[in-house]
Amino acid sequence: MTTIGIYEKALPKNISWFERLSLAKELGFDFVEMSIDETDERISRLDWSSEEKNDVYKAIIETDVKIFSICLSAHRRFPFGSSDPKIRSKALEIMDKAINLASDLGIRNIQLAGYDVYYEDKTDLSREFFIENLIKATNMAAAKQVMLSIEIMDDPFINSLTKFKKIKEQIPSPWLQAYPDIGNISAWPENNLGYELESGLENIVAVHVKDTINVSADFPGKFKEVPWGKGNVDFLSAFKTLKRLGYQGAFMIEMWSETEDNPKSAIKEAQEFIYPIFKEAGYDI
Repeated sequence: MTTIGIYEKALPKNISWFERLSLAKELGFDFVEMSIDETDERISRLDWSSEEKNDVYKAIIETDVKIFSICLSAHRRFPFGSSDPKIRSKALEIMDKAINLASDLGIRNIQLAGYDVYYEDKTDLSREFFIENLIKATNMAAAKQVMLSIEIMDDPFINSLTKFKKIKEQIPSPWLQAYPDIGNISAWPENNLGYELESGLENIVAVHVKDTINVSADFPGKFKEVPWGKGNVDFLSAFKTLKRLGYQGAFMIEMWSETEDNPKSAIKEAQEFIYPIFKEAGYDI
């Protein structure tokens, strides 16, 4: 059976981890991707007490729904490539804490945003700082046997697997891989989605699934909260390409319905849209 997960931000926000994982199980998912975003609320998870971590671990055991990955988007606020040394130091502190949290909870994969900087101007130096600190982060992760994976982004810095591979050439560690978002890859007009998946297969450890609207000369693209089927992503071609290539890893459905009146209904609508396409491509759902 194909391994399918759901993003934490698709599920109701103000519930316990036992309730969150139980709902994911009810909906038929194999895992949940935890969010540690740039808000103080979610960054504080990096300082969970032993008791708080134990509560999450017990929820994993009792529900038999795993937390395979952490979406560590806190680095958007505290990027590796910042011109401010205090921010770069904070970025590494966040990384260290996230690796320790993953190790404690049995989480295998930390997804990093492929930004050198987000709120600052990009420069040659921001790229160099990013690579320097990514090397440090990869070595930290390797020591705890935790995978780091770069998301292919809504940002020109790493918006393709081709660009990821240029960074990967500088860091030949097996503990640094790619976590492509097929919506993000598809949205950039310079990318050929099939070619990108073919050329990057050996580095793909998981795949994000969402719809997007393409970037154009007079439109910046829309990368979040595009209703399923209303964007430009050719899901069938993407899934058929991955199936032909022999990809058997996890797929993670990315949604932001945690504050909706009925997140459960929104998720079921997503499943009704995307699961038949998985099946048509040859995946066993």
